Amino acid sequence: QIIQLSLDNGADVNAQGGFYGNALQAAACNGHQAIIQLLLDSGADVNAQGGTYKNTLQAAVQNGYQAIVQLLLDSGADANAKGGLYRNALQAAAYNGYQQIV
Repeated sequence: QIIQLSLDNGADVNAQGGFYGNALQAAACNGHQAIIQLLLDSGADVNAQGGTYKNTLQAAVQNGYQAIVQLLLDSGADANAKGGLYRNALQAAAYNGYQQIV
């Protein structure tokens, strides 16, 4: 697996930059639950700020990934983190009509 190989060779699991902000946010925004778990197990900061959505929870919520939202919350994601396109995860869920996440 390319991600594991990168991490094994010293890649910074919390490196910031680009549209998504970091790898954890990119994985959350695109629904890659196994990658999210790998990154969390490797020390990714579940509350890191950056990118378009500003935090991983908002990135997952904006696409309605309920299982990923639960994983992130169980991993310590701040449900009240502010910033990003929708300002917070609750607004992202409400705006997109994800009643099961609200």
